[in-house]
Amino acid sequence: MEKPIRVDGAYAAPQLASFGADFKALIFGATGALGGAFADALLQQAHTLVTASRGDLPETAAARQHHFVCDIGEEASLAAMATAASELAPFDLIINATGLLHDGAFDVQPEKAMRQISADAMARVFAVNAIGPALIMKYFLPLLARDKKAVMAHLSARVGSISDNRLGGWYSYRAAKSAQNMLVRTAAIEFARRAPNGVIVGLHPGTVDSNLSAPFQRGTSPDKVFAPARAVAHLLGVIENLTAADSGGVFAWDGARLEA
Repeated sequence: MEKPIRVDGAYAAPQLASFGADFKALIFGATGALGGAFADALLQQAHTLVTASRGDLPETAAARQHHFVCDIGEEASLAAMATAASELAPFDLIINATGLLHDGAFDVQPEKAMRQISADAMARVFAVNAIGPALIMKYFLPLLARDKKAVMAHLSARVGSISDNRLGGWYSYRAAKSAQNMLVRTAAIEFARRAPNGVIVGLHPGTVDSNLSAPFQRGTSPDKVFAPARAVAHLLGVIENLTAADSGGVFAWDGARLEA
């Protein structure tokens, strides 16, 4: 696996040579910790960078890329963006860096016990972590390049693995990530019939210092919590080494395949 290069204490992303020169990238969730780190890394490499988030980018970032305000929980929003973004297609790399574990506005918290399950909260978690990725695949897989290697990667999580679940809890998040992994696998089978060089995968970034993980980092060794730039450098190394044979799989930041 291509490994990130550490320079002056920072991690530099590996070169994505497998996509060739002048590749085009699209990132969902660009205002989040990981999405922003992906954008920063790909600005140095991609010929064209398109980003999307529910809000506007900072002015300094917006000047350097094409940005769409888009809510992946709203199908009409994704459909409208796909129509507009088609003018910039085909894309070589599409990254879905969105995710939801907790949300005070919707009273969403990971459940410690079954009695804490709420239909409304679970629906919100599924909307972002499963239905949103499904709709991204529906509208944006047609915009992936088909005559060469092209990758769509969705941020996943180890807790979505059924066989790895030995602690319990987090019912909604675990189930939604499991559903996402199944959607990735199913879409990969269909997409391979039209684009034999295409790759659709889930990526587990590890524990990243972000708003998503911040309330749950207690007890985690500091060396096990990655800065967003470091996590992205690792994940881009995984992406660089993906082939069509990997499509439908879920891979950790170190390149290891995760079991379902």
